[in-house]
Amino acid sequence: CSMLLGGYVTTCGTEGNLHGILLARECHPDGILYSSRETHYSVFKAARYYRMDAKAIPTLPMGEIDYDALASEIAKNRDRPVIINVNIGTTVKGAVDNLDRILRILKTLGIPRERYHIHCDGALFAMMMPFVDWAPEVSFKKPIDSIAVSGHKMLGCPMPCGIALSRKEHVKKVEQRIDYLNSVDTTIMGSRNGQAALYLWYSLRKKGVAGIKRDVVHCMETAQYLRDKITEAGLTCRLNDLSSTVVLERPMDDKFIKRWQLACEEDIAHVVVMPNVTRFKIDKFVEELVECRDTFGRMKPVRKDSPLVKLESSAWGGSKVAPVADFSEGKF
Repeated sequence: CSMLLGGYVTTCGTEGNLHGILLARECHPDGILYSSRETHYSVFKAARYYRMDAKAIPTLPMGEIDYDALASEIAKNRDRPVIINVNIGTTVKGAVDNLDRILRILKTLGIPRERYHIHCDGALFAMMMPFVDWAPEVSFKKPIDSIAVSGHKMLGCPMPCGIALSRKEHVKKVEQRIDYLNSVDTTIMGSRNGQAALYLWYSLRKKGVAGIKRDVVHCMETAQYLRDKITEAGLTCRLNDLSSTVVLERPMDDKFIKRWQLACEEDIAHVVVMPNVTRFKIDKFVEELVECRDTFGRMKPVRKDSPLVKLESSAWGGSKVAPVADFSEGKF
């Protein structure tokens, strides 16, 4: 029920995470924060600010949290409350942690509801997933406690902003009456940009549900087109199922990287496909990417467990892993 939820417009996605983790710490002062190694840096920044014990859980090649490793680590610390950050789209690979599987782990381990707290970092994809047909549901109908989303990404707000949503029962733990404001303070930041809230309202009203869904479908289909074009060019490229973030081997030319403003992590790079990206732009990008490869060569893994090695893992699936056999010929 929306009456049981509280929230506010934040200055950025990081503030939403700082707020969500703060509520978790206030609810469970001796809890341990568990989050994947591919989590946005702001989550571990929050743990450092609040002096919380935190565990960086390994990830699967696609970027999701390693569920078996998570279960094992929680089992080792049964005597302490569990605080979990669930990624609804990781920063580099756009991977979505399986919330239902994490909840199943908690149930299997016998962790009661009052002994765990779940924050969802949905910076980009939490604004997209509700509009993807047959996607998993992430909502307060499930036992989650807070979620943070960005407003300057999918909704296109011209200044950094976001929304932090939490259960009101948790927010009350950080309430503080400020007499000269004649108000109750529950936020991380004090003064915030009122234009951000206005623009979020404007964007939602202008696009509507149908408009946002149209943008999401465009992003998903265009990301698949980009992945296919890069793969056809003979370069290593991957795309998670619930994502518009295309991950590829890092180009060797820094000028090319700067020209296209690619975000890189060691030996990989990514392209986040947003509503403004067209197929014409993608064709131009791939054309220049192929020229870059022909001129400067291809990136080699910087170490045996580097991001590029994980990008080439068969765990991603796809036709490049193994050819499809024809059942009628009995070749399988």
